[in-house]
Amino acid sequence: MITITNQATKARNALWLMFFVMGVVSMAWVPRIPEIKTANALTDTQFGLVLVASSVGAVLGAQLSGRAIHRFGSRPVMYVSSVIVPLGVSLMGLSLNAFVLVIGLFVMGFGYASLDIGGNAQAVAIEKHLGKRYITSFHGMWSVGTLAATLFGASVAYLLTPAENLVGVSLVGMVVFFMATRLLLPSSLDEHQGDGEVETKNSVPWFGLAAIPLWIMGIGAAGSFIAEGAAADWGALLLRDHMDVDRGFNASAFATFAAAMIISRFLGDRWLERWGPFLVVRFLGVVGGSVWIASIFLGIWLSGTNPLLALIVVNTGFFFAGMAIGPMFPAFILGAANIKGVAPSIGIARIGVIAIGAYFVGPSLVGVLSDLVTLPLAMLYPAGALVLAGYLARVLRVARK
Repeated sequence: MITITNQATKARNALWLMFFVMGVVSMAWVPRIPEIKTANALTDTQFGLVLVASSVGAVLGAQLSGRAIHRFGSRPVMYVSSVIVPLGVSLMGLSLNAFVLVIGLFVMGFGYASLDIGGNAQAVAIEKHLGKRYITSFHGMWSVGTLAATLFGASVAYLLTPAENLVGVSLVGMVVFFMATRLLLPSSLDEHQGDGEVETKNSVPWFGLAAIPLWIMGIGAAGSFIAEGAAADWGALLLRDHMDVDRGFNASAFATFAAAMIISRFLGDRWLERWGPFLVVRFLGVVGGSVWIASIFLGIWLSGTNPLLALIVVNTGFFFAGMAIGPMFPAFILGAANIKGVAPSIGIARIGVIAIGAYFVGPSLVGVLSDLVTLPLAMLYPAGALVLAGYLARVLRVARK
């Protein structure tokens, strides 16, 4: 027992580091999006459609990784994924045409989904071995990484090209991934085939009564991911194109959003223990989505007469959205990992197929809507998705404790 506890403690520390680096590497391109979009000569609609490539990669990666983890364990899958993600991000930075950008997004999406499913499978097992909740703090470290990537990218915007920025971050990330993965739980301890108390399946039908809870959880998680993806991919463009905020400062929306996610994810374990997943996700989803969209319209209205106040108002909305999203995906992950008769990796992968794909599809649809009705109106979609996630939290009541 002491050996298992020590291994789980080392794995916990390594997973904190891995989630941090996942955030840094996967989001390193966010503050450079306007430059990458311009370098590839893309309109809003074209840029939104290009993002579909990462969605396709993410759905494929999530689907394949769930079965691979059930068969081989999460650590071997994470070894492979930790090489794929930096490769995709590097291609995105080097792209000068839409084809290369599409390839980079597909590779990054595939690797990120696999790495994320493996990391969450490890998180569920670590919690069981140590008898304490950690899952939202792991995602909190991811948010710390995204904030670090955003601040770093904004600070070097005038010093490094997007290619130099993204390739450099990717190389460092690959080295850290390799060292941290060695400390994760081995296949014999990560419960990739279940907890041993009940028989678990290596697949779940897409339709039927057994699939309904996973569909609802997946759609709920997708709502939070759509909002998160929209904040990451369109926040800077919203400030630049509709409020005339200069380069560097236009990254403040996502930086504020990421800071709020950090706060809520490090507090999230305590919230989930005290009030339960249903009440936490319901309240945060409805309030966060409503305040977010209201702040965008108010901020744009103020931007012509009081730019500083307008920037503060919009960033306040992004802060509320980040606070709302923080505990949502971890709560749905726990629900999916605790459905009786379904292996944790399979449950996590199923909602991952829906949610992680939506993380990239959501921003794509925002781009299409932007060209049709303007970007501020298009942001009604991710804000509404966040509210929907709050209403679908009811399904978390039926997950096995």
